[in-house]
Amino acid sequence: MFRVTLIGTGAPPPILSRFGPCTLVEVGNEKFLFDAGRGALQRLFQLGTPFGDITGMFLTHHHSDHVVGFVDLWLTGWIGRPWGNRKTPLSVWGPEGTDQMMKHLPLAFATDISVRAHSYSPDGVILRSKEIIPGPVYEKDGVVITAFKVDHGGEKLSAYGYRIDFDGCSAVISGDTTYNENLIEHSKGVDLLVHEVTHGMGKGQDKSNLERIRRNHTIPEDAGKVFALSQPKLAVYTHLLLFGGAKPEDLIPATRPTYDGPLIVGEDLMQFDITRDQVKQSQFPIPPPQFDRVGF
Repeated sequence: MFRVTLIGTGAPPPILSRFGPCTLVEVGNEKFLFDAGRGALQRLFQLGTPFGDITGMFLTHHHSDHVVGFVDLWLTGWIGRPWGNRKTPLSVWGPEGTDQMMKHLPLAFATDISVRAHSYSPDGVILRSKEIIPGPVYEKDGVVITAFKVDHGGEKLSAYGYRIDFDGCSAVISGDTTYNENLIEHSKGVDLLVHEVTHGMGKGQDKSNLERIRRNHTIPEDAGKVFALSQPKLAVYTHLLLFGGAKPEDLIPATRPTYDGPLIVGEDLMQFDITRDQVKQSQFPIPPPQFDRVGF
């Protein structure tokens, strides 16, 4: 199996149709989450994927919209119910600052952990962090995950993208970035490229702030240049930041001046099955499955 599911395709705005940035990659026998935005656990619940099944977490950077759902995944996912029930330590890969975060979170939630520890596996609440540098950061059973630096504009923090390779197939997750040559180099010929995007511009007092945001993210015209140079089998937009009345359906026409290849605007719970022959897109059905029958 090589399946990519867009758990959340949104950004900081707290809208219900697009939860925070999070991507599930099921590859070989492993299940990895990339980022953990708002509502990540709820989307996993909709999929029927227990957090106890997650092999590990990869963080692209430490902006709050990419990590605010982590505590929910970690602690609620430890609870001994079918939607949680994590019994093994959780490995977390991320940029500089990840060790500090994983060291202090158990201190912040020490009371909760001590109260629940008598009921649930003590190993399931342990966090094991690994701060990354560019290059392969995970290699096991044919799965290779490579981290590479991207440029989050004027933001003063380390930001990474990831490439996942398995059995001749590949996917790239851009993280937050402006137009970036390093991303292009790691995405050349990839099967699936999941890329962030921002579009639209406001007026008045919001304009200067939106101009700053645009300097930290990728507008459709520049994303199109990335796609044209990297030539993925399929490009998918996620982390939609839309301003000034811009809508998701505006993104593809805004990209076409620089790219005419396969492109989809992602939605929460959209799935992509990758084989050597094709990338097949589907939408996980909503309403979600009824878990009551199996004790959820």
